[in-house]
This record gives sequence, structure tokens and C-alpha cells, in this order.
Amino acid sequence: MRRFATLLLLFSIVVPSMAQRNIALSSPDGKIVFQFTSIRKELVYSITYKGKSLIEKSPVSLSFNGRTFGNNVTILPAKFRDGVEDYELVVGKTRKVHDLYREVIIPLESETKDAKVNLVVRAFNDGVGLRYEFVSVKGQDSLVLTDEKTTFRFNGDPIARTLLLPNYTSSHENFYTTKPVSGLKENELMDMPTLFELPGVGYVAITEAALVDYAGAYLIKENGVIRAVLSPLPGQQEIKVKAGLPHKSPWRVILVSDRVGAFIESNLITDLNEPLALKDTRWIKPGKTTFPWWNGNVVPDTLNAPGNNFITQKYYIDFCARNGLEYHSVVEYGLHQWYTDDGVGFAPGPHSDVTKPVPGLDMKEVCDYAKSKGVGVRVWVHWAALYPKMDSAFAIFEKWGLEGMMIDFMDRDDQLMVNMQQEMLQKAAAHHLHVQFHGAYKPTGMSRTYPNEFTREGTLNYETNKWNEEGLPPDHDIMIPFTRMLAGSTDYHMGGFRAAAPGKYIRQYTRPMMLGTRCHMLGLYVVFENYLGMVCDYPSAYEGQPGFDFIREVPTTWDETKVLDAKVGEYIVVARRKGNDWFVGGITNHEARTITVSARFLSSGSYEATLYSDAANVMVDADHLTKKQFGITASDELVLNLAAGGGMACKISKK
Repeated sequence: MRRFATLLLLFSIVVPSMAQRNIALSSPDGKIVFQFTSIRKELVYSITYKGKSLIEKSPVSLSFNGRTFGNNVTILPAKFRDGVEDYELVVGKTRKVHDLYREVIIPLESETKDAKVNLVVRAFNDGVGLRYEFVSVKGQDSLVLTDEKTTFRFNGDPIARTLLLPNYTSSHENFYTTKPVSGLKENELMDMPTLFELPGVGYVAITEAALVDYAGAYLIKENGVIRAVLSPLPGQQEIKVKAGLPHKSPWRVILVSDRVGAFIESNLITDLNEPLALKDTRWIKPGKTTFPWWNGNVVPDTLNAPGNNFITQKYYIDFCARNGLEYHSVVEYGLHQWYTDDGVGFAPGPHSDVTKPVPGLDMKEVCDYAKSKGVGVRVWVHWAALYPKMDSAFAIFEKWGLEGMMIDFMDRDDQLMVNMQQEMLQKAAAHHLHVQFHGAYKPTGMSRTYPNEFTREGTLNYETNKWNEEGLPPDHDIMIPFTRMLAGSTDYHMGGFRAAAPGKYIRQYTRPMMLGTRCHMLGLYVVFENYLGMVCDYPSAYEGQPGFDFIREVPTTWDETKVLDAKVGEYIVVARRKGNDWFVGGITNHEARTITVSARFLSSGSYEATLYSDAANVMVDADHLTKKQFGITASDELVLNLAAGGGMACKISKK
């Protein structure tokens, strides 16, 4: 497959040479209008959608190299151009991307003429991206950034759906909050993406794209107004970014629509990233993986030698081979890592060595056997054990035959950690290794440039059922598509096949149980964007069980994505196409509902549908489902009955 990226410049206009006061940029369809001006020597922007105000005059300013850049700044002649992004994603929710945009570069100069910054703005049909280019500071060749104040002064009092965090050191794992902006506390950290609903006007989601050599961004409410803040460099609070000049910030992404499903379909975040950096991507193979840590490394009693050894790994590899699962993950056994480590728990000790498996485990033997079965092997590693010796480790991993890894427990997104993750991703690619960042910040579109980045966590998920007395409720799952998933691929412990009916959930570290129904779990494989879908339960929990055939067949990357129906925090139905096959997934919160969706997403012709639905007695037996096959065409409708905490899954193939 030929993968490419082109940028077509349709025209370029330089505004007449005079200081400007008002600059306007509209999206290609004219529905979004970005305006920029200076009011009383303060730089402000605003955004309207279909003629209605979304973001009112919002100040922007920067504090760097001992100065505040925002007041007393001259707006120089702006340069406009139109462009189109045409490219193919190696891993993504859409294979072929075609997006139009309009761009303006607004040069800004301090009144003393000793500092220059460009504000670059791109308007797409589904949102706006803006970034700061630090061009020069007279007599200095480096940047020391202490504050980036991008504000978002919303029209009215929108409803925010967000993840509140206590500080910048975080695995980003908690429940989401729904509050009007007026009800949010001052200076409390909000994770990105955050969704804002402006009743009668539309939706806005704020996140970032192309986070490279910069600090990760969050939101806070300051003096009643939402603004961006940056994660500080370790050991202090003032300095956020140190870099050479010139330098660029990430894109500040403002998704805009009156249909919230448009955000899930959008490719704006990858649009704002650099083109593919790898010459050969034939080795990159997204898919599904086991993750035995979640189920407690369950093996049959007849397996006489459980543990970190070949026999245990062979048992799971054979399961993958029988069922077409692409990967088996080697993690730990009995809370002891697969590699030599003298640390406590999962934290590495002073003699931790990811290149030395524990006694009894020959990783090359495991990889050779898996290869003979058509299965890839991947490993879990603690980032702090990996990073100091990653050059030698990656070379050894490649020699063994490993194909990827989960890198865990980073829990930071300051500039140093961002750069370390970028370095690990790039060096992993050089050794044909894919990466799953766990205990990590949100994606920012890097999978376009380095498609060996399969997924990132950055959200509370079903690993918590191993120790949480109450379990993860379906109401949490339904928040993910409208918040965290707007940033991209979402790492999630999925596939638990012991659904508990109301009142029957029991916390179990081994063989964890699930709230919601089995069909809810099946639906997640389509609803969630995740290029490395976990199949976390043990083999005998799946084989012979209703619904496992759907997990075997569902892809993890897609040619096309459409949201058929959605209501924030209540339900969602998503259709995704792979080749000639469509997969439809739906989930609901704690309320049962019937949803009717049109099948007009199908092309002409006749199709065969296989529908998995919650059974009538699912409130007694939450694993119970029905499987129905029927013919369908684009002129038909799908009537979907979802139980409380339930879901549905459907495969539609052309006859």
C-alpha cells in the first residue's frame, strides 16, 4: 500500500503592508469564523459557528525570556492560504483522509521590536487549530517559557464534561465530572480533551495536537474564564519549556460542531501532525492482544508448571493461534515481572534489567514458538527500567523476535517526559517494535507520524475491577467517547466475560467480574477507537462462549467511521468499515433504551447482518445474549434494544 502525504497550496495572499486591527479566517464551508484583533493593546480572538457566538473575545499572551508578550504588541501583515491534507493513515479510524483548511499566519512583534512570535491558525470544517511560533528574541538563541495564556471565554455558561485532577503527576484515572462552567472550582486542573456543550448553539471540545518538545496542556478556570496551563518542568513550578529558537508550541485544538458525533469522526488531530516519518511500515501490524495480568494468569489445573515460563506462554499463544488473535503479552506472574528486578511491586529496583528474563523463561524460545504459530509476542515494561538502557534493550528485543511492548507508569507530561516518550517511540520504530503507552498522557496525533504508536491509556478502565469493591460502572464507559477518546486511540482493559447482574458483583483480583452486560463489552470493541484491542480474560473464559466469535472477527483499525446516533453520557451507536464489512457497536448507561438507526451508511446492494443483543433475561444473567442473522440494505433500519448497562454488536457483510 502506498502511503503518502501531500499539501496542496491553492493560493497565497499577503494582506497590504500596514498594522492590522481585525483579521478574520473562515472554514472552507464558511460555518466557522475565527477573528483576531487587538483591543486596548490586548490580543484577543473569537469564534462563531453558523453565525452564533461560541467563544467571545478571549485574550492570548505568552510569558517567556523575562517578558510578557500580549500587551503592547504590533500585529503585522498577515498571510493567508488555502490547503488540503490528503494522506493515508497506517493506523487510524479512517484509512484515506481528505480535509480542506484555510490558514492565516499572523506575525506579532513587541513594540520594542526585540521579540517576534507568529500566531498560526488553521480553520477546518470541524474545528480550529492555533499554535505559537517563537521566531526570535533579540540577542538570545534560546526560549525559556513560563506561561502560555490561551483563554476560552465562552458565550453563556456551557456544560463541561471533564476529568478533574489534583496535580500534574497523574495517570489520568478517575471518573468524569459534568458541571456548568460556573460550577467548576477556580484553578482546579481539567484534563484534555474537555467537552463543552452550549445549549442551542453547539459543542466545543478542547485538546491539543502535535505535542513535541513542549509541556502538556491542561485547562483551569481562572477568574471565571477557562484557560490553558502547562505542566512544569520537574523540581519547580515556574518554568514550563526550555528550547532553542525558533520553536513551536503544539496546536491548540478547538473542535466545533452542533453534532457531537462529528468530533468522533474527525481527523483534525492527525491533520495537524507531521506526515509519516517511516519509509517502511510493512512490519506495523495492529491487532488484538492477550493481557493475562488482568485475569490473574489463569491456566488450567492440568498445566503442571504455571509461572513465568515457556509452558504458560505456550498455553496463551496456542489460544491466540486458534482464534486469530495477533498478539500475546508477556507481563508477570504472581506479581513478579517477567524480567529480573529487585524492586518492590512494579517499581524497578537498583538492579532491574529488562534484558534478562527471570530464570526459566527463554524469551527467544517463546518468540520462535509464537512465530511458528503466526502469533506476535509483546512485553510489559516499566518505563524507568527501560529508558536508561533502551538502546541495548530494543536491540535485544528485536533479536529475540519481540514485536512490541506496553510501557507503563510514566504518569507525567512535562517537557522532559514528552521528549523521553518521543525518543522511546522513535527508537522502538528503528527496531520494528510497536508501543502501547500505559499510565500515560492523552494521544496528540503522533500515530500519523510514527504509526508504531498503537494506543495510549490516560483513562480509568477495567483494570480497577481487580481491586475496586464497587466496580467500573457502564456510566463511565459512555463518557469515554465524548471526552478522552476525542484525542485518539484509547487503551482499555476489555473483554471481561463474567458480567454481573445487578447486586451480584464481587471484587475478585483473579477472574475479575464486570458490571453491565456481555453485549456492552462486545459493543466497546467498535465504539472505542483502539488500535491494539485487549482480550484480557483467560482462554477457557472465551472458547465456546456466546459472543466470542465477534471478538475474534472485529478489526482494530478502520477505513471509515460514522456515528449513527449519540447523546452525551447516555448512549452511542458507531459504525466502522473495514474493507467491504461494516461493524456496528452500541452501548448505553444505566438506563435501558431502544434506539433506531438508519442503515444508509451501507452502499447499494444486499448485505447479511449478524446482530448480538442483550437477552430478555439479562438482568438475571448478564452474560446472556441473542444472536440473530438477517438480510439488510441501505434503505432499512436497525432497531436496537439495549438493556440497562447493556449494548449491542453487529457485523454486516456484503452478500
